[in-house]
Amino acid sequence: MRPLRTAVTWMARSPLRAFVLIFLLGFSIRLFLLTKVPERRILPHDRYEDTAIAMSLLECGEFADPYLIPTGPTAHLPPLVPGITAAIWGVFGTGMVGGYAGWIFSMAAFSALYALLPLFAGKLGLGREAGVLGGIAGALIVVQPGNGEELAGICLGLLAIAFLRRWTAGPGSLVGSLALGAACGVAFHLQPVLLVVVLGWMAFELWWSRDRRKWMRSAALVLGMAVVCAPWAWRNYTALGDFFFIRSDLGLELRMGNHDGATANADAMDSSEYRHPRSHLPEAELVRELGEAEYMRRARAEALAWIGSHPAKFLGLTVSRTAQFWLGPFDRPATAMAVTALTILALLGAFRSLPAMTVPQRAALVTPLICYPLVYYVVIYMPRYRVPLDWILLALAGAAVWRWLETR
Repeated sequence: MRPLRTAVTWMARSPLRAFVLIFLLGFSIRLFLLTKVPERRILPHDRYEDTAIAMSLLECGEFADPYLIPTGPTAHLPPLVPGITAAIWGVFGTGMVGGYAGWIFSMAAFSALYALLPLFAGKLGLGREAGVLGGIAGALIVVQPGNGEELAGICLGLLAIAFLRRWTAGPGSLVGSLALGAACGVAFHLQPVLLVVVLGWMAFELWWSRDRRKWMRSAALVLGMAVVCAPWAWRNYTALGDFFFIRSDLGLELRMGNHDGATANADAMDSSEYRHPRSHLPEAELVRELGEAEYMRRARAEALAWIGSHPAKFLGLTVSRTAQFWLGPFDRPATAMAVTALTILALLGAFRSLPAMTVPQRAALVTPLICYPLVYYVVIYMPRYRVPLDWILLALAGAAVWRWLETR
């Protein structure tokens, strides 16, 4: 055990050194596995919502048409990920070079997320050694590129550090609050669910802070968010005729997970059953006929009516979604076992580490674990939804392993 402990300690002494080594490990593994991916999956396409919007941006200059047929302007997804994809394809083309460039960007983002774990864990009070162990484990875990979950994980870590510094480094200025609010606003355009986490952090701050100006600082924080979010909100109102927070599809996601014959896990249900306009032609035609905003309103009303008339079934689905979020997809036993093991090890790490941390450190670390999944407990479950939180679980698991190495 001593050589391993010595190597981890050596890496932990320098966050930059740890970042470079973990990044190279994760990126080289992903680069090797990329050679095994079929070319048809690498070539730019419009088979999914994000890539369809990116193709529309590239060809027509419009954030539009995420579904099976052209349906016009959309806010089905937040704008940053399709925008990044369109920019990559615009530079490298829509042939194989552009396809590889997009995959490499995602792989580099995943590698960077896990390479940042020593920094995140050190700043948040778990210790760099825990981050090194968690980062190495993350580098070895390879998942498919999704809708920017790896970028959301990076944003979550950086925001956690920023809020912790805000609570421990003195009152700060109103300009600093505006800047942090603006950073939160940018992150929302990548993953709107981060709003729930930020609200949790703000609630803790108002309870914890004894600064007489805390309400002014919170108001400046909200103002910074509002200023950054206003242009996209105005675009959505002018293009779709409605106001909503970043993306329009909450009603659809709610209906997909709550209807007659629904299962908790999307992968365990035939796509025709949850009537998604990306794969169900009659629904796509309905979007084109009604407009996206009205279609989503009707989907939300349908879902809420079903929930109101089937409370026991809704409760059962919610319990199953919650369990699968933390224990992994039940239809894939090997994956579920691995996810469950990580969750249990993270709980052990939390039990051993949290008592020694300050209250602000605990709030910065635990608030995302409580707040981020709340939306996903009531909409249909997909395994990739937990990716932005996995770095926290890996860091906590790393803390548990490091404590064991120290006792050995």
